[in-house]
Amino acid sequence: MGGLSLSLAACGQAGYPQSPHNSDRNLLKIPQLLSGTKNGAYTEYNLKIQNGTSTFFEGRSTSTIGVNQAYLGPTLQMDVGSIVKINVNNTLQEDTTLHWHGFHVPAKYDGTPHQTITPGETWTAQFEVRQKPALFWYHSHAHKQAGPQVYRGLAGPIIVKDPNRLEPDLPNTYGVDDVPLIVQDRLFGNNGELVYLRSMHDIMMGMQGDTLLVNGVVDPVFESKTELLRLRLLNGSNARIYDFKFADRQTFLMIGSDGGHLETALEMSQLRLSPGERAEILVDMRYGQPRQLIAASTTNGMGMMDGAMMGDRWWRGNNRRDTDTSAFNVLLIVPNANLDSSPPVPTTFKKHAAIDPGSAVKMRQFVLRMGMGMRAENGFTINGRSMDMGRIDERVKLNTTEIWEVQNASWMPHPFHVHDVQFRILDRNGRPPAQHETGLKDTVLLAPRERVRLLLSFKDYADPDTPYMYHCHILEHEDAGMMGQFVVET
Repeated sequence: MGGLSLSLAACGQAGYPQSPHNSDRNLLKIPQLLSGTKNGAYTEYNLKIQNGTSTFFEGRSTSTIGVNQAYLGPTLQMDVGSIVKINVNNTLQEDTTLHWHGFHVPAKYDGTPHQTITPGETWTAQFEVRQKPALFWYHSHAHKQAGPQVYRGLAGPIIVKDPNRLEPDLPNTYGVDDVPLIVQDRLFGNNGELVYLRSMHDIMMGMQGDTLLVNGVVDPVFESKTELLRLRLLNGSNARIYDFKFADRQTFLMIGSDGGHLETALEMSQLRLSPGERAEILVDMRYGQPRQLIAASTTNGMGMMDGAMMGDRWWRGNNRRDTDTSAFNVLLIVPNANLDSSPPVPTTFKKHAAIDPGSAVKMRQFVLRMGMGMRAENGFTINGRSMDMGRIDERVKLNTTEIWEVQNASWMPHPFHVHDVQFRILDRNGRPPAQHETGLKDTVLLAPRERVRLLLSFKDYADPDTPYMYHCHILEHEDAGMMGQFVVET
């Protein structure tokens, strides 16, 4: 496989530490790796959803939710083709669920609001891992409570690997040169407690905070010990959209999106991810200078709403950054003085199946709308209807391919997520997608007034009574009703 040398600008800023050990920043936490226990034909995982107390700021305690720990959860490592059994014990004093975001699983194991785990109950999900190697994640999908539960920490990463190593050689030593980054903005009170506000503004714009947590750490630093660093980015925020880039505009290679590798590694200087989206990037550390990854927050509001809502911000506290212009430090990467060598950077990966819109047997349309002003909470709809747990909105046939045309008829962006399938983007407003969006996706960001056409194939699992979901992945919009249900039937 041929190698590619990144053409990087001169980097480094005065005052950056040469080692994280003399930095006043916190070291990046690497989530515990949980590979499961072999139990006959199954690989078994035991997860406990629990309340906890976390310390994000010295001297201040924060009440949180975690999985097997106080905040967030371990990285579940799974092999393609393995059969997993995941036992999820809910020790909270409230109902919850655990959804395997991006996974192709039977509907009864999807972890939707229909698979409620009541306090004290253990729910078991069992399925074959049919994903391609990539970063996925798990999080609460509790009915009308996904927003506050994820905000308090009920989420974690999943890394799917190919045990046969058929893909090109990539950095794959977990926590050393293969690092997941769970990026979440949060708002804290003076006492250290998380502030989750349910005002009209928070429902309409989605809950946004003025502090960025990365793997549960504020402004972290990481010591790179290898020439090449693989970062697996997850926008785990409730609502905020980020443009990821390096402070000095240096480039990186994007090698994967939501559902797997791209066909070709793409040299980029900026990458936008909306809530729920993931990406894998490669960073070249051979120049020996520290590198600051930042996330510039894009505006969620458009025009009139920016002005209309300014008067609603006064009571939020003086330490809140402007939500439309925030730029956050994500990770300071400091190279070790003696870097271990890395394999050549791969330039190409497996070809994707050709997109054939002519194979579609049906086209469906989905129109996302949201109300204004005091009608906001009751005005989040898809095709004019708010979520109803007892209503099936769409019925699709097993072993068929469809085109879904999604239109954003509102004044702000919406990330649209579909359960069960990894789709391909056919076009945006009639134009082919950008190269970085040509891979497998389960979440797509729609700008205001934009139309996106998706190609989806429904295979393997049919259940006429148990639905999957499609919804906006701004969690407050999901909870407020911008969600629908579909079943796959024979």
